[in-house]
Parts: sequence; structure tokens; C-alpha cells
Amino acid sequence: MRKAVAIIIPVALCFAVGFAASLIQRDAIIAWYPTLSKPPLTPPNYVFPTAWGVIYLLAGISMGLAWNADGGRRKIIAALFAAQLAFNFLWSVLFFYMRSPMLGLADIVVLECVIIAYALAACRVSKPASWLFVPYAAWVAFAAYLNAYILAFN
Repeated sequence: MRKAVAIIIPVALCFAVGFAASLIQRDAIIAWYPTLSKPPLTPPNYVFPTAWGVIYLLAGISMGLAWNADGGRRKIIAALFAAQLAFNFLWSVLFFYMRSPMLGLADIVVLECVIIAYALAACRVSKPASWLFVPYAAWVAFAAYLNAYILAFN
């Protein structure tokens, strides 16, 4: 039961952060985001919540697996996990709420670095936990491309 709770809590935390971010960005997604020039590879709007839902699930499971693994790196891994959640949430505030692609891009670059640091730290205690962060790193790299394009062309 304890191992299941160690997975359920971070999954729930990821979804809570995602839900809070969706509330903050709602107005900008309706009124501001559609007016922006976006790159040709921009997916349809429905792809974003679907992708984030999968990513939040995988990230939470990853943290649970890392926490349940043997090894003394739990505090470092938990700190990196918390940091990536904070930068993830902050991006919504900067990019959508403040409507600042420049600050959003700065944040997303840091977010990508923290995601990679988490995956590397998690790899030392649980390879599956590390691999579960690969889609997250790929999606954030893609989101950085979208963000950079919006910054450059708006």
C-alpha cells in the first residue's frame, strides 16, 4: 500500500499543478493566443491537454518509482521533481498570464534543464523512472520551439 501511495501522491500533485495552470491561462488562450503568429508545426489546441495529461501521469509514476527505489538520492530527486513542477507552472504564468513569450522562453529553457537533471538523477536509482521522463523532455523541447517562434514572429 505504501508503494502505491508513493505513486498516487506525485501523480495527483502533477494533475493539480496542471489544473491550476489551466485556470491561469484560460483567458489568454481564448483572447490572446489565437491572435499570435504560430509556427507551421503547431498542433491543434486539443493536443495540448491530451499531451500534458499523459506527461503528468508519466512524471508522477516516475517520481513514485524513484521514491520507492533503493538508494540515497531520494531528497535530490524529490527536490528536482518539485523544481520541475514549479518551473512548469511558472511557464503558464509567464507566457500566458503575463503574455510574455520572452520570459516564457527563459523559463522553459530552465525547465528543460531541470527535467534532464531529474532524469539523470533518477537513472541512478530507477531506469524506468528516468525513461518515463523522456516524453516530458521531448515535449518541452518542442514547446520551447513553439515558444521561440512566437517570440521571434510576434
